[in-house]
Amino acid sequence: MSQVRRILWVHGTVQGVGFRPFVYRQAVALGLSGLVQNHPQGVRIEIEGAEAAVAELVRSLRQEGPPLAVIGRIEEVPTELQGSTGFCIAPSDSAGPCATHLPVDTAPCAECLRELFARSGRRAGYAFINCTRCGPRLSIVRALPYDRASTTMADFALCPDCLREYHDPADRRYHAEPSACRVCGPRLIWDGPPSSQSPLLACLSALRSGQIVAIKGVGGFQLACDASDGAAVQRLRERKRRAAKPFALLAPNLDVIAAQAELSEPERASLLSPRRPIVLLRRRADSTLAPQVAPALHEVGFMLPASPLHYLLATAFGRPLVMTSGNLSEEPIARDDREARCRLQSVADAFLTHDREIAFRLDDSVVRSEGGAEHVLRRARGYAPTPIPLRAPRPLLAVGADLKNTLCLADGESAVVSPHIGDLHDPKTRAAWRETLSSLTALLGVAPTAVACDLHPDYISTRLAESLGLPLVRVQHHHAHLAACLAESGLSEPVIGVVFDGAGHGEDGASWGGEVLIADRAHARRAAHLRYVPLPGGDAAAREPWRMALAYLLDLGETSERFCLWPGRQPAVELLALAIRRGVNSPLTSSVGRLFDAVAALTGLCRMGQFEGQAAMMLEAQSTDPCAAPYAYCITGRAPAEIDLRPGLRDLLRDLAAGRPVAEVGSRFHATLAAAVAEVVGLLSREHGLRTAVLTGGCFQNALLGARCQRLLEQRGLRVLRPVSFPPGDGGISLGQIAVAAARLTE
Repeated sequence: MSQVRRILWVHGTVQGVGFRPFVYRQAVALGLSGLVQNHPQGVRIEIEGAEAAVAELVRSLRQEGPPLAVIGRIEEVPTELQGSTGFCIAPSDSAGPCATHLPVDTAPCAECLRELFARSGRRAGYAFINCTRCGPRLSIVRALPYDRASTTMADFALCPDCLREYHDPADRRYHAEPSACRVCGPRLIWDGPPSSQSPLLACLSALRSGQIVAIKGVGGFQLACDASDGAAVQRLRERKRRAAKPFALLAPNLDVIAAQAELSEPERASLLSPRRPIVLLRRRADSTLAPQVAPALHEVGFMLPASPLHYLLATAFGRPLVMTSGNLSEEPIARDDREARCRLQSVADAFLTHDREIAFRLDDSVVRSEGGAEHVLRRARGYAPTPIPLRAPRPLLAVGADLKNTLCLADGESAVVSPHIGDLHDPKTRAAWRETLSSLTALLGVAPTAVACDLHPDYISTRLAESLGLPLVRVQHHHAHLAACLAESGLSEPVIGVVFDGAGHGEDGASWGGEVLIADRAHARRAAHLRYVPLPGGDAAAREPWRMALAYLLDLGETSERFCLWPGRQPAVELLALAIRRGVNSPLTSSVGRLFDAVAALTGLCRMGQFEGQAAMMLEAQSTDPCAAPYAYCITGRAPAEIDLRPGLRDLLRDLAAGRPVAEVGSRFHATLAAAVAEVVGLLSREHGLRTAVLTGGCFQNALLGARCQRLLEQRGLRVLRPVSFPPGDGGISLGQIAVAAARLTE
């Protein structure tokens, strides 16, 4: 049988996932000689032996690799036989530019959980247990290639027992870089009321007594309290300055979650995923959760433990815990002990921390199941920074949007979107943005030669882009939303894009947000939009929905007295009405987000918002009929056409005046918007011969609106695309910006 020698270059997510130990075991079993090593380009394998055995190794790499590995491609380079014997894992080669993919943090595997909860053993009850199949990855990486010396675990020298496992090919901790035990690894630290108990037990006692504890998690600090203790949850709201936005919840297992929320099989699968996202679920009527957890909303966000520490806490506590980001409202999550004690001392009664450094700041990811598929709403721990294929003619950076910010890097073959960063209006978030940019460019070895940013000249993100001193590619906000979905789907051809959100700077200077575009990655043309109305007070209208309700009332020819918006505050209403009539600080907007605000205020659900999107979420929660009949509407003009909802809004007002239930009115409003979308897209499809429609933008986080639009469009025979792996809102903007920039620069 002929003997061959090959150098194999394996690209993709192949470091930090147990890939080298897998190659070692396969090569030895096939009688092959050579070596495997981490390399900035991925994994490099030198292999020698029978040609059939080498072919079988390549097949097994493609089809039987470790569960966490994602193979991009394998290059085979023939080389001369050397007559070598034996196979080994060689020291990493750090020479050359980096082109490997960063591994993500994953929840403990079944084997580690068995050890964690065993009655005895070296790692029984140890809060930092892991192996090659699970555990911290991105959160501890300082540099690539991925070796222990390049992680924050370099601070902990392996004890003899752990060292033996590390060098044993038969052990699942063979070359597991974060491996440790209670003898040599990280330890928990209690900083709270003096206690003779262990740090873990002291934390549990504090939580059971109604205290708020800041806990150092996987990618930063979290704030925890008993989710059934209304007083504790309310104190957390007041201290965190988070008046009404829902809190995330942690439960030890699915049974505990099922007692509080309805669970479908796809939702169970998302909860059990090694990525461990927060999953939005419909709350049960008999839930024992404190109402302060998610005021006036029908959904709650649950997650299962993402780390051994979370498993120990949740299991011992036995019922749901609030487990929310460790920050004050709109700030980035606190990452290190010093930062946490400085920023959270007025929030937390105590701290449960540890001495393993977090290298990369990571918040929790958020997903929802729709139509049996998982849709990502916030992309962070467990999901980011997994890349997607995207060809760019040169290295690029996209700076993202001002809200729900992410940034994106493209290296020529793929695009990497950062984990969720946050609201750039906060200086701490801007500092976190710069930190993320510095870390990602260093880890990925990408030196951008151009920057994509928003069209808005006054966006903070635009100014950040300008400060970098690189050539700029300015991308209209809604085109970026659409292009993100095209990039995720791998499409380049023109589509009809329905982009509904709160606000984005339009090409005519108005505030867009109810757009129908004919677009590909490089170019977009506005084909239709929601009829313009004044935006009274500019950005203030997004915080105070009553302003938009008044704007729509006046647009309908009604008077402010005709429909009492705000009992007891009529002078403020009259003053704003005068400003609207005179056009004072009232630019025009086509925003669907602001339309939702107006309807929520008109129904009395929400006249003063306490967090972004609250009014729309409350209206969706009340709109329970997915088959409601739409109100009237009309579509007028061409290029661009105008979607005019005034006929239906007049009917809506009459229904409210007649005492019709908010559930009925809200359901019919959703139906009206969906019917208008279906009609205008149908008209454009016939006119332009396009058969693919994209639904994206922050308003399509609304499950009722998205499902109804999709159903109506599919009934017309159109193919419908929606964002799946990336958020439909501003968290996906950076991907869209870089897709547009890459397409234009390629042209």
